[in-house]
Amino acid sequence: MEEEKAIEGLPTLKHGLMKSFSALIYAVIVRLWLIAMLSRSSVLNRCLIVCWIVLGVSQPLSGLSSDVKSLLEQARAYEKAEDYEGAARSYRQALTLTPDDPEVLKRLGILYQTELKFRESIELFERALSISARYPEVNFFLGASNLGLNQFQRATECFRAELSTPKPHPRCHYYYAIALVSLGRADDAIAQFNLSLTRNPKDADTLYQLGRLHMNASLEIIQRLTDLDPDSFQLHALIGEVYANNKRYEDSLKEYRAALAKRPGAPGIHYALGVAYRNLKQIDAAEKEFLEALREDPQDFRVNLYLGEFAVGRGNYAGAIDYLRVASAAQPGAARPHFLLGKSYHGLKDLEKAKAELLIATAVDSNDTETHFLLAKVYREQGDTKSSAREMEEFQRLSLAEKAKVYERARTTPQ
Repeated sequence: MEEEKAIEGLPTLKHGLMKSFSALIYAVIVRLWLIAMLSRSSVLNRCLIVCWIVLGVSQPLSGLSSDVKSLLEQARAYEKAEDYEGAARSYRQALTLTPDDPEVLKRLGILYQTELKFRESIELFERALSISARYPEVNFFLGASNLGLNQFQRATECFRAELSTPKPHPRCHYYYAIALVSLGRADDAIAQFNLSLTRNPKDADTLYQLGRLHMNASLEIIQRLTDLDPDSFQLHALIGEVYANNKRYEDSLKEYRAALAKRPGAPGIHYALGVAYRNLKQIDAAEKEFLEALREDPQDFRVNLYLGEFAVGRGNYAGAIDYLRVASAAQPGAARPHFLLGKSYHGLKDLEKAKAELLIATAVDSNDTETHFLLAKVYREQGDTKSSAREMEEFQRLSLAEKAKVYERARTTPQ
């Protein structure tokens, strides 16, 4: 009699779990329930509750009945064939067999979402979460459906909930950022886009969205500066930098000159002018601006490097050394100053100093072909044919590898 009453208390078990779990698991739960009812053991009651929670929170697909699994596979086949009505029919049939299975609810919700039936999908996702609040990826898809309905605040709440789970959906940071943009929270959105890039640094969509945000911010600042004073130093300097970044060097020169006319002693403008002239290969004009910039900061790495580079290019090796020593001291980990120093000492016939600088350069950057070629030449002039041959072999290897990369880029780049 007691057993019959206990069994009557298991309608959910008989009609729900029995179809979702294997017969063995069901038998274990029933037996624990019976023992608990008959013995009134609080320990066994707790044991049963734990079993219920563990088994009910996250049902793996392997725990579903063969009928349900067959229906899910059938639904997948319909989806691949883009027969969404057939897929929905199979999912609904599966739900009649296991109405409280979060996986089936999630899959049908995703199908509705694919068909832009956002409200229907939200109902299913919320049902799944009422059964298992942290069921994998359901919060993410719920957020996406809210995003589809322009419910941006609710979407952010869902995405935050998804990010608190052990394995959030890979695109959660991205869509969380999209929702934040819609709420006007650009800084928070940028932070989420950057987190998305840590997972996939080459994600073009994320890079595009970041570019848009930064561009819009720049345009907004330019407009505000224009409203304040369309002929201000700040506006000319900023637009000059925008032009320079877009390789419009002639236009950038005009803006930088206008900025300098407004504020002749402004630091950084002579350097910016020098870079623009250098990119236009107007070396004399660039050198003049860099010499002005050197007065502002005699220890500046880039200014000294460029002045040393110009001197080497003219064959003024003795004049280059002082600039290059300052540059190498400013950034000891940079290979370029040491290479140019090696080239200068070689031009001055000081082979030992040339070799010492070139060895430092190769230690910093072992893939630079110019350095290996010049080092091979220095070794040969010193009579060290073995070392010269080794460096020449390395030069040839690197040159071939670089040519292969260029060929591959040309081959794969759309015409």
